[in-house]
This record gives sequence, C-alpha cells and structure tokens, in this order.
Amino acid sequence: MFVKRLLSGVVLIAVMGIAFAFGGYLLSALLMLISIVGYFELVKALCSETEKRSVNGPDLIAVIFIVLYYMAINFSSDNTYLIIGIGGFMAAELIWFVVKFPVYSSDRIVRTVFSVIYCPVMLSFIYMIRELEGREFLVWMVLISSWGCDTLAYCAGSLLGKHHPFKALSPKKSTEGCIGGILGSALLGLLFGLLYVRKFIPDQFVEWRLALICGLGALIGMVGDLAASGIKRNNNIKDFGHLIPGHGGVMDRFDSMILCGPTAYILTYLLVAVS
Repeated sequence: MFVKRLLSGVVLIAVMGIAFAFGGYLLSALLMLISIVGYFELVKALCSETEKRSVNGPDLIAVIFIVLYYMAINFSSDNTYLIIGIGGFMAAELIWFVVKFPVYSSDRIVRTVFSVIYCPVMLSFIYMIRELEGREFLVWMVLISSWGCDTLAYCAGSLLGKHHPFKALSPKKSTEGCIGGILGSALLGLLFGLLYVRKFIPDQFVEWRLALICGLGALIGMVGDLAASGIKRNNNIKDFGHLIPGHGGVMDRFDSMILCGPTAYILTYLLVAVS
C-alpha cells in the first residue's frame, strides 16, 4: 500500500507540476476533468443508500455547466459570462426539478448544486491564479499550501503528535501536526519568495506576503480536509472513490486544494497582484 501511495503521489505531483508550468488549455482541461470526476464522487457520496445513483438529468446539466464554465474562464476575461452561466445552471436545475416532479427530490437538486460549487467552481481558482498577468508563477503557492502542508503536517504529527482535537472527524490529526503543517508551509512560502519570486517582483516584503498566503492557505486547506472527512463520516464511507491507488478518489486527494485555491487567489490578488 505504501509503495502504491508513493508512486501514485509522485505521478500526481508530476502531472500537476507540468500543468502548472504550462498553464493555459492544458491546466484548464486537467482541472475540468478532475472537476467532473470529483463532482460524481461527491454527489454519489451525498446520496443515501436507498437512492438510485445512476447518471440522470441533474447530473447531465451539471456536466454541461462544468464544461461550459471552464470554456468561459479559458476563452473570455469577461466575468459577466460566468455570472450568466451560474444563473443559467441554477435555472436549468430548477426547471428540470419542476418538469420531472416528483421524480427528483429538492434535496437531490441541492446536492447537485452544492457538488458543482464545492469541487468544479472552487478548483477553477487555481487556473485563475495561473492566469494573473505577470504573476502566473504564484500558482505554485497552491501546491505549497495543500500538498506541502499535508506532507509537513504528517511528519510533525508522526514525530510530535500528542493532542488530537478532531477525534470525531479525523482521529489521527494532531494539534502538533497542524501547527507543523501551517508553519512549514509559511516557511516554504518565505523561501519561495526569497529564492524565486523576488527576481520578478522587486518588493522587499514580497517573501513575507507569500509566507502569510501559504500559511493561511494551509490553515484553510486543513479545514477543507476536515470538511471532506466530515462528509465521508456522515455518509458512512471510507473513501470518495478508488481512482488513485493508495489515495482513494479525486476528492480524497484534492480535498485541501479545493479550499487552498480560492484562499490563495483572494490573498494573492489583494497582497501581491495589485500591489
């Protein structure tokens, strides 16, 4: 199991690294595929055991929206299209609900909309960071805040972990591991700024801003990880899927990155991109 987890982890890092480096259509297409798989994993997990889990109308509408959404952020810089798209998606789901009533419950529609916002829309912020003009290299902070934090938190927790405040959600997570992950991510952000970003942004405080972004991103990413654990526990499942050997499904591997993306984008825009 460890070997499978290690090898699949290396492959994932390599794939994401290549996509982050090239950006553009490649990154957008990869995020779209991850989003579609993540959507189906999440909506399946949220369905009760008695509900039919085959692909149906609400799912088809959701997939069409995800594809059009990623096309919109890829080909247009006008956010009006995104607002129209989200409004159109909501309207389409409700129209389908009314036309097919009582085939689908209102809960089913709510789960569909939630799953689309949770995974596809939130992940799209990674692409938006990559496309910030003159700041595209800052997308690496997402990896530092999510997977970097995961690794450092695991190491700190294994060595020092004694207090476990999240026993109901994730019994193995420790306070010491969380602190180690946050501080370690902040340190990596600081080094990233000193050794690389300073070459492009002549700001004497830029590395400290990146440290703050990576530290806060790591904190929010942990919330994403714990939230995903809560969803699994509420629905009595161990993993969201089995696509990634040793890791589970897309939602199991990208749960922290889903919240790191928006956090890093907002803080980057406020602290670095417009400075």
